[in-house]
Amino acid sequence: MYKFTGLSILVSAMVAAVLTVGTVSAMDTDPARLLVSRNAEFKKDIIKVSPSVYTAVGYAVSPVSMIVGDEGIVIVDAGLDVGTSQEIRADFRRIVDKPVVAIIFTHGHPDHTHGASAFMDSADVQVWAREGFPHEQSALESAGIVIQKTRGKKQAGFILSPEQRINNGIAKAFWPQRKGGIFGASDIVAPTHIFSSERRQLTLAGINIELVSATGETADSLYIWLPDERVVFAGDNFYKSWPNLYALRGTPYRDIRAWANVVDQLVQERAVAVVAGHTRPIIGEKQVGEVLGNYRDAIRFLFDKTVEGINKGLTPNQLVDYVVLPEKYQTLDYLRPYYGNPEWAVRAIFSGYLGWFDGNATNLFPLRDMEEAERVAKMAGGKDKLDDLIATAIKEKDYQWAAQLSDYLITLDPKNKSALLYKADALTALAKNNLTTTARNYYLSSAILLRKKAKELSSAQ
Repeated sequence: MYKFTGLSILVSAMVAAVLTVGTVSAMDTDPARLLVSRNAEFKKDIIKVSPSVYTAVGYAVSPVSMIVGDEGIVIVDAGLDVGTSQEIRADFRRIVDKPVVAIIFTHGHPDHTHGASAFMDSADVQVWAREGFPHEQSALESAGIVIQKTRGKKQAGFILSPEQRINNGIAKAFWPQRKGGIFGASDIVAPTHIFSSERRQLTLAGINIELVSATGETADSLYIWLPDERVVFAGDNFYKSWPNLYALRGTPYRDIRAWANVVDQLVQERAVAVVAGHTRPIIGEKQVGEVLGNYRDAIRFLFDKTVEGINKGLTPNQLVDYVVLPEKYQTLDYLRPYYGNPEWAVRAIFSGYLGWFDGNATNLFPLRDMEEAERVAKMAGGKDKLDDLIATAIKEKDYQWAAQLSDYLITLDPKNKSALLYKADALTALAKNNLTTTARNYYLSSAILLRKKAKELSSAQ
């Protein structure tokens, strides 16, 4: 599905000692070395994007921008937490000591909104967002779904050590210093102004600003166009990585075709600078046009090729082999799967349009997990033989197969310490050989929890 030119992703597996302790050295595989070099993207800095625009990067996980006007300043996105946003506010004040007149949220994700109170210079600050804000959280929580919080912690890697969690692909590794949930905050700032049109023209602090509806990563997304200086603030519809067209924590279907169309709108603005929802801004009309054009075209290729395969009757497992990005996209660093992964996008498109059923009649009413596990164990010659097969798979570095075989044993006996540890070892090895940080984090977090459970079972004996 995604083959790196000049980058061997399938590298040597970890040595036995590393498997035992479940750590991933920061520099012992090509993916890890690439991620380490990626840290330069997250160097703490305030970048002058245009005569009136300054963007703070590397303070937390998402940029915070300041647009300077005659009558004050406008903040674009507000960061993840109040502490780092207060630091940004102080550093902005050293550049220009003017009051905040307005805050604009590009979408409702907490890493762009929960630091807003640091910029509330007065009770009169206008806070702008798009209708439906915050769509993603409310869509799940209104249905009573909360598991995304647990899955989100694994995706983010909050229980990992700094050595294991090199970075998050589009942001530095960051551990919020606060209580509550994964994205908890004690002083949420709600929007005071909501717009619902396709494009809304405003004058804030003497600055001409256009807010544009931009359904992509979320249904409440917008982008901001600064016509006088030709700067566009893309929100999370663009950052320097393969986009997170599907999030492991779980979200409503992200409309991938609409996402590509929004990137096309960004291209049509002919901006001289684009401020991404993560990573550093891109400055220069030629570079902006080239990067956004490739970003749009790569997403469209994947969508169209997936639809082509769907219409041939391919299942999701078959589609991920059928849909291979052209090499011209694979060689571009800003389209590498640092954060999102093309394979997950293919699966998301299938389920987003056709639902869970893959079209194979065998899968209309499949065996339950226990039924299948019992049959596999019998076929292997018993649980002990299945245990031997897992050990062999790990010895042969067939880690995906080892993890799947371990699941059968764990289904048969959730207290099987050997199976728990085998699976932890397999997941640790899979993480080591993967560039996508959300996958690495999820693998390693799951491995830690499996080892913890095995240790608790040993202590209880």
